[in-house]
Amino acid sequence: MDMTARKHIDMYWNSYIKKEVKVYPLSRKYTFASSCRLFLNIEDPESTAMISDGFGSIFSGFVSLPVDLPGTRFNGAVKARNILHREIMKIIKKRKALVLEDKERSELAAHQDLLSHMLLMPDEINDKFVSEAEISTYIIGVLLTSHETTSTVITFVLKFLAELPHVYDAVLKEQMEIAKSKGPEEHLNWVDIQKMKYSWNVVMESMRLYPPSLGGFKEALIDFTYAGFTIPKGLKIHWSVHSTHKNPEYFQDPEKFDPSRFEGKGPPPYAFVPFGGGPHMCLGKEYARVEILVFIYNVVTRFKLEIVNPNEKITYNPLPTPKNGLPIRLQPHLPLD
Repeated sequence: MDMTARKHIDMYWNSYIKKEVKVYPLSRKYTFASSCRLFLNIEDPESTAMISDGFGSIFSGFVSLPVDLPGTRFNGAVKARNILHREIMKIIKKRKALVLEDKERSELAAHQDLLSHMLLMPDEINDKFVSEAEISTYIIGVLLTSHETTSTVITFVLKFLAELPHVYDAVLKEQMEIAKSKGPEEHLNWVDIQKMKYSWNVVMESMRLYPPSLGGFKEALIDFTYAGFTIPKGLKIHWSVHSTHKNPEYFQDPEKFDPSRFEGKGPPPYAFVPFGGGPHMCLGKEYARVEILVFIYNVVTRFKLEIVNPNEKITYNPLPTPKNGLPIRLQPHLPLD
């Protein structure tokens, strides 16, 4: 993943030193490239661009009325999904042909990417192979959830780093200590990620203020009473991340950006839920953590960040999105002594 981040920075950021970059679209490129490499073993920028079109339409359709008429968000999402399904099916059929051609080699590749694994390994429960259409549906799901939410987190982390010099300086100091221990071509490893404690606190505080998920729906399993309301069995309930994260009972001065909230034991259970909670917590939490921290490392060790428009409007569609893509000016800096 560090290699993917380095390539991305070299290709899209390095030529903009002392100029402006738009963080949101670039962070989406990075997270999508990482997902394609991990799940499909695709690294070519043209190939990733070919299948990335349409994901925005699909995601915006998540919170639209399910009215399948021309011009509606839902209709646009359905069309985008069908186009994407055809593209993913082409990739699956091509990979399947390669698998049948050289099964021994492909079995080694199955441990490297999700698609090869699903083509070669039968289901553990019924010992049957998953159909190509089911694989396509699953791949679309993991690509969607693994890059849209993570790119949103990266965008707002860089927003706060650009706006708050004292936070940026503390993150830079932590990351430069790691950089000094690495050789010029040596990549980050798991031990390095574990050292990024303050940086991860910054990420968590960013997710508290701008969560990458609006919440979710649950079904009441029994009749119960909450806050004076009777909730009957079977009722669908929406739990809100925003109201939970800004509850002053758990977070003093909730509008203030304060990474120290996550030091020590941190917030009480279920007060901080960007990944959900309990047995249904997001399975991609650790993947997201590594992807975000690796990107922060590669950005802050190369650039100082200057916010261009501190009053840029944030829209929700359904995730928080800077209206103008969060333009930031990149400045080179000397490493800390």
